[in-house]
Amino acid sequence: MVWHDDILSRAPLFHALDEEGARALRAGTEQVRLARGDRLFDEGDAGDRLYVILDGKIKLTRAASDGRENLLSVLGPGEMFGELSLFDPRPRTAAAVAVTDATLAALAHDHLRQWLTGRPDVAMHLLRALAQRLRRANDVMADLVFTDVPGRVAKALLDLAGRFGVEQESGLHVHHDLTQEELAQLVGASRETVNKALADFASRGWLQLSAKSVVILDRERLAKRAR
Repeated sequence: MVWHDDILSRAPLFHALDEEGARALRAGTEQVRLARGDRLFDEGDAGDRLYVILDGKIKLTRAASDGRENLLSVLGPGEMFGELSLFDPRPRTAAAVAVTDATLAALAHDHLRQWLTGRPDVAMHLLRALAQRLRRANDVMADLVFTDVPGRVAKALLDLAGRFGVEQESGLHVHHDLTQEELAQLVGASRETVNKALADFASRGWLQLSAKSVVILDRERLAKRAR
């Protein structure tokens, strides 16, 4: 089995490891392949594994009682999810769905708990990752209360650019692979309102729109709108 060692090393779990420690951890790791649209797990499922994305994108979602879906986050290579139930072994609080074809590294919690014994430095990296996720959740809550929809759209695009953007001569190309509806879910607004904000940004020359991607032409002005 071929591992994406350079990508694995970006994950908080592997970041603090020497080669021997990484090799020991990989011994208990399985590779999972998903096709676009495949559901890895749903809300309420037993949480028994932690995942690191090796290739592709995964979205984490929650469903409202009326069936509406809330897109919590979009994750890409080197990012980790499913660690919450490692420390709090209760059912999954979100669903994980492949936005694109994806390859994941899966680590069983039982193996991971045993492996973490005597490795407090690695446990601290995991706890730091959880703390960072909590900070992001707090920021999202604050944005929903204090920031208008165009500001939230600008902030979401910059966040996606920071993780998936590729600098090219024509600008910063961001292949986020999200539909218009998914982008609207990500910022907690209607598709019509989000499309209006995107059209306004495009008319101002800040970006160019394409299917499931965007080219950011004026990052500075977009950043000012996100504040």
